[in-house]
Formats: sequence, structure tokens, C-alpha cells
Amino acid sequence: MEPIEPVEPDADRALDLLGIGLGPFNLSLAALADAVPGLTTAFYDQRPDFHWHPGLLIDGATLQVPFLADLVTLADPGSRWSFLSWLKSRERLFPFYFAERFHVHRAEFDAYCRWVARSLPSTYFGRQVDSVRWNPAHGHFEVDHTRLDPHGEAEALGRTCARHLAIGTGSAPYVPEPLRPLAETPAAPVVHSAHYLDHRERLLAADHITVIGSGQSGAEVFLDLLRARPAGRERLTWLARSPAFAPMEYSKLGLEHFTPDYTRYFQGLADPVRDRLVPAQWQLHKGIDTETITAIFDELYRRTLDGGWPDAVLTPGVTVRTAGRLGSHGVELHLEHTEQGGRTRLVTGAVVLATGYRERPLEPLLAPVRSYLRRDAAGRPLVDGRGRLELDRSVTGRIYVLSPSRYSHGVGAPDLGLAAWRSASALNDLTGLLTGTEHYPLPARTAFTSFGLDPGADRSSNGVPVGTARR
Repeated sequence: MEPIEPVEPDADRALDLLGIGLGPFNLSLAALADAVPGLTTAFYDQRPDFHWHPGLLIDGATLQVPFLADLVTLADPGSRWSFLSWLKSRERLFPFYFAERFHVHRAEFDAYCRWVARSLPSTYFGRQVDSVRWNPAHGHFEVDHTRLDPHGEAEALGRTCARHLAIGTGSAPYVPEPLRPLAETPAAPVVHSAHYLDHRERLLAADHITVIGSGQSGAEVFLDLLRARPAGRERLTWLARSPAFAPMEYSKLGLEHFTPDYTRYFQGLADPVRDRLVPAQWQLHKGIDTETITAIFDELYRRTLDGGWPDAVLTPGVTVRTAGRLGSHGVELHLEHTEQGGRTRLVTGAVVLATGYRERPLEPLLAPVRSYLRRDAAGRPLVDGRGRLELDRSVTGRIYVLSPSRYSHGVGAPDLGLAAWRSASALNDLTGLLTGTEHYPLPARTAFTSFGLDPGADRSSNGVPVGTARR
């Protein structure tokens, strides 16, 4: 399928839906919306093209979710925009079939998403959204944007009107405060793992490298560096704030925390309970897959076969108190061990920060409609069960949040496996409003686990509802 050159939206006619941001979540929405008859949509992104974590497309790295967690399959298995359809378009179905891979390469998923993004008629890259405001007289949102050339320079200004919006601006690399000044200095040998491949050769040239962060990205970066360094001269340190280099919770029932059922349960909890839950569930979303942990151990073990130990230090339970430049090529880290309470100093030649991502705040983008947003006790925008921002009743338009925060949606907020469901739910809400019918039938139940008690179903000690006889 050849890429489609999108036609500019009619400036005099309001779209049904305008998406802001084109990461996997809004791209999922665009793909599923493509099959809804009569729905007028457009999706804007300021980048010149789609790329999914390009700095972490390390050779051999795979997704942590099955290929069925593509943009559409869990809502519409017959969609023309499925991962299997992409394989078919590349004449790769039989190789994939014989490969028997459930978890595909990251680079493969990136190529698949890029195919969808380039082929859909509703996606527009090089569109920087500048402001969003509500026009009560016309009952639609006005979105001002700048068209950018391939180099990111402004070409023209524009305005698009839409009755409803979908925000999918995703997340940004997170850099802890003590390391922020160094990470923002181009000459400093401190980079976030999001940009790892761009700086890999420069990092490998350092005499000593420190990786900070115990999640999947940190593990993959450490393993890649370890494999690239000579035995006995690895000169690597891997530090983590978490109490252990721990495996991801990947049991079948544990994975049910990434179902719509759990999301609904989580959203029904009181705010203080939700705020306590998310940090406590760190192994559900911050652990390392077993294959990667095994590969790291096996590589370290292989380097002991001739005697001695590899020159690699792996220490969890450590926080970086302060950091600074040491000469022109070094970095000095001041560390504290959480359990021991002891402190020490580490001198290293380069630092890779595998410190994760934080959701981009909505307020800067939605500043002109800030007064319409309803908030929780902590001042955070409220998001309802359909993924809509809760707005003042005077606003008849809806704003869907396709890349929500963990505080509102739980540990499954950034999980690719929920993208299609979230998109289909938003479209069902929209088509229900516009036509009275929901376009995508979705199952009422998605997990074997019942995450909470049903207050309307009293049960006896043997699990049978009181007053009900066994049959």
C-alpha cells in the first residue's frame, strides 16, 4: 500500500474529531476511526514522521506485549490496519508463521506503525498545535497550529475546527533533578536511554559507564554495553533506586491488571487509595522480562569461565543525591544506599539514564480551556470511565485522553495492550452521541479476576450467595 498524501481539512467545516499527537494511542484511534462511515477526522503531530522510541530499537529487543496488542486487533481483528495485514502487505506472513514469535521485535513494531501512519488519509505530520480554545457560539473547538517543514521550521499558520478532540501527546523522558543540569548540557556525557542509540559509540568510548534505572530499558542498555565490552575490562556499573533487579510480574492472573476490568475497578477507588496503589505495584510495570534478566546473568557467568569476575558492579537500592562534572570527560555521582544509609562517591566516564518517562501535562496545551476542566482534590484533571476529561456543562464538545496518567487509569495506562480498547471505547462514545449506536461491540468482561466485592451480592463462607441453593 502506497503512502497517501492527506488532503487538508476544510477550514470552513468543523471536523467530528481532531486528534493531537500521533503516538501509538492516537494512531490506534485514527486506524479504528478509518472504518467508521461518515466520521470526519484528522490527527496532527509536530514530528516529520512516525517513530516509536528510535533510541531504544536495540538489535534483538522485543516488545513486552504479544503482537496481538497492535493498533486495532483487540477491538477489530478483521481491520485492514492490523499487524498481520502489514505482514501480508510485505509478503512476510509465512516467515512470521514459521518463526512462531508471539513477541515481535521492537523495530518490527515501529515499522508496522509507520506503515499505518503513512497510509491513513487522516494523519498529518509536521503540524505543531499551538493552542486550543472552545468557541461557545459555534459549539466547537478552535485549534491553532503551525505547519513545519522537514527541518522543523515554520512554513505557515492554520486553524482547524472540531466538535471533539482526542489528546494523545504521550510521555517525555524523565531526568531526576540531581542529573538534570548535566543532561541538558550537550557536551556532558549524560544521556537518557531514549537517545541511547544516537550516542552509543560515544558512550562505548568512555573508560567507565554507569547505567541508572532497573526497568526494561536499563536492563537492555546494560546488556548491550556488556556484550560490547571486552571480558575482564567491562568497566560497567548498574545502579537502581528499586530494592532489586526484579522480574516483571508476568503470571497469567497478574497480567489481568492490564485489562479493562481492572481499569474500571481502579477508577472506582478513592483518590488516596489509587495514589498508594500505583507505587506499590512497581513490579507490574517497572520490572524486567525474564528473558533479558537471564541473558544478563548468562553473559556475566560466561565471563567467569576462565576464572575471575567481570568488572561489572550491579547495585540496587541506591539513589543519586547530587551529580557534577569532573574535569572535561568525567562525572561525579554522590550516592546513598536506602537500606544501609551509607553514602559514597562514584566517578564515571559516562551515564545512561534509564529513568523512565512522565506523562506530558495537559495544562500547557489546554491553557485557554483551563477554567472548564474539573479537578480532583490534588488539582489534577478528572478523567471519566470513557476516557473523557470532565468539563463544565457549558462545553458540549468532548475531549478524550488517549494516553492517560496512571493516577486516573492505573498501571495499565501506558500499556499497548489497552490501546485498541481505549480507542474503540472513545469511538463508541462518539458514535453513540452522533448516531445513537456504538460502532465497535466490546465484551462486558475481560478478566477471570473479580478485583473488588460486589456490595449487592452477600456471600456465605463457601462462596455461595446467601439464600441461593446449589444446583
